[in-house]
Amino acid sequence: MPLSHDQRAPVLRVVHGAREVSREEPIDVGDIDALYRRYAPYVGAVATRLLGRDSEVDDLVQDVFLSALRGLAQLRDAHAVRGWLAKVTVRQAVRRLRKRRILQALQRSGDVDYQQLAAADTSAEQKALLARVYRALDQLPARTRVIWILRHVVHEPLHSIVDLTSCSQSTVQRKLRDAESHLARELEHV
Repeated sequence: MPLSHDQRAPVLRVVHGAREVSREEPIDVGDIDALYRRYAPYVGAVATRLLGRDSEVDDLVQDVFLSALRGLAQLRDAHAVRGWLAKVTVRQAVRRLRKRRILQALQRSGDVDYQQLAAADTSAEQKALLARVYRALDQLPARTRVIWILRHVVHEPLHSIVDLTSCSQSTVQRKLRDAESHLARELEHV
């Protein structure tokens, strides 16, 4: 009997996981310190998965909360803070990935050790696979990469990816197919 989708162990589960954000009462959106303490680990975990580099995560988290200072006051539903921060994180990550790609084209950026993303108990073979996947993802356009990671590493449902990336559902599905085809070609001998 084949395993259901929920029973299969995802190959990329070796990436450090996001700590679950507590489901406490909503925080006053004006209390940036409380927001930071509650949501920075979540934003950092999503950023790590999207960027694939720990070295850029702290800067991205700071940028997200700087945006939060400006934009959270307009947020009407205090329960929507986590989703809003996720959306800002995705937007900031796409910008950084585009900038990284330009710098790589200008040969100002060196090779990255993606194996550092793996959890401590990950086998050497899994670390090598993770590095190969992220190197293949580096070749994709930023938004395509982010959509694939949101779906297959962060395990976001399709409707959530549509919201987080501000793309139509058909665009998200097309970009997922493009990324999956690219990864299949790049990893065919794994």
